[in-house]
Amino acid sequence: MARSAVTYSCQQCGVSSPKWAGKCEDCGAWNTLVEERKETPSGPGKRLVGRRIMLESLQAENRAEPPPRMQSNISEFDRVSGGGLVPGSATLIGGDPGIGKSTLLLQLTCKLADLGLKAAYISGEESVDQVRMRAKRLGLANAAVALGTATNASDIAASMDGPEKPNVMVIDSIQTMFLPSLDSAPGTVSQVRATAQELTRAAKNNQVAVLIVGHVTKDGAIAGPRVLEHMVDAVLYFEGDRSHHFRILRSVKNRFGATDEIGVFEMLEAGLTEVANPSELFLADRREDVTGAVVFAGIEGSRPVLVEIEALVAPSSLATPRRNVVGWDTSRLAMLTAVLEARCGVPLSGRDIFLNVAGGLKIHETAADLAVAAALISSVTGRPAPQRTVFFGEVALSAELRQVAQADARLKEAAKLGFDNAVMPRPRKSAGNTAGIAVSQPTTLAELIEIMGGIN
Repeated sequence: MARSAVTYSCQQCGVSSPKWAGKCEDCGAWNTLVEERKETPSGPGKRLVGRRIMLESLQAENRAEPPPRMQSNISEFDRVSGGGLVPGSATLIGGDPGIGKSTLLLQLTCKLADLGLKAAYISGEESVDQVRMRAKRLGLANAAVALGTATNASDIAASMDGPEKPNVMVIDSIQTMFLPSLDSAPGTVSQVRATAQELTRAAKNNQVAVLIVGHVTKDGAIAGPRVLEHMVDAVLYFEGDRSHHFRILRSVKNRFGATDEIGVFEMLEAGLTEVANPSELFLADRREDVTGAVVFAGIEGSRPVLVEIEALVAPSSLATPRRNVVGWDTSRLAMLTAVLEARCGVPLSGRDIFLNVAGGLKIHETAADLAVAAALISSVTGRPAPQRTVFFGEVALSAELRQVAQADARLKEAAKLGFDNAVMPRPRKSAGNTAGIAVSQPTTLAELIEIMGGIN
């Protein structure tokens, strides 16, 4: 006979506790523990003996060829997914409310349906009529997409079986799904974990590519247990500021392709449109004679991207000067300002520092250190950076500059957009093809300051 056990699960990190507390002992979040009941077997039959599994050889001769990927003809999405959707895969897509997740997935299913694939869109938040209205607004009213509203994960899993099963199914969203066998509300840790497991199992058994929408917390992480990201095959984040037109689709996990790959979209009245050359778009309105603005040649996944980094250093009237950063790591900025002041004598203490990455792009690589340092120096001195010049390189705590990967690809992208000069660390080996760009190779931040015209 089964007995009911009461546990308290944190809605932030998913850890379970035998008793309730106001603060989670694992992640430190307040008022996140929710009561959940679990049925546990009891009696003599509690301990079960497992069955021996059959192992197969890696070198099997009669291996079936993997099914072809399902390309959507949305090249930016296909790039991020690794070349198209894989049958039987589960993809989790997260993003802020209103960022465009549902719009992107509706456009995706309509594209796949136009290519002859069976596509289904299951919404747990909107009615069928609401989805139809959105499709009409996007000019997709005639697409052969099957629509449905459901929140029972068992019913959705059953719909993936049979001769009329879809090739692709979108589930919007995982926080609205539930399993009747669990005595907890939708969106709780146990429901999110169990429903994701049920949907993933059904997708793999029936070779259906499932795309699951996941809401995010105020910190930008997908709401629910962390194990949710481990269950699925790919995790994509839809980034961007709703005040900007640009949207960035970033791959943070992909079992079938490269991670940290990005796709760039622009939000228009007719929906999301692809941006084939993001560098050109990010630099479209740039002026050469502005102080504190430099161009960084970065790498996002396998794609070189040029983006403008803006810095403003101003006197502060506060006891603790402000450090406001948009699009970069705040702790990285604190380290860089300390190195500039301690090693190079750049007067930054007692001043407010504002740093912004234009276009809403979030930069994660340390190769942006040199570009940020150049922007800070330009703002402090009041002199613009050298014209038609790109910057990239990593800065050490000793103020020495370290080389970064894929320098040739960065230089080629800069040359394609009309840049003539580049400032980069001196490589260990002789430099390869510089794509016709004049290269300056300082070894320390002090030499960078000399290139920028020195400190007054």
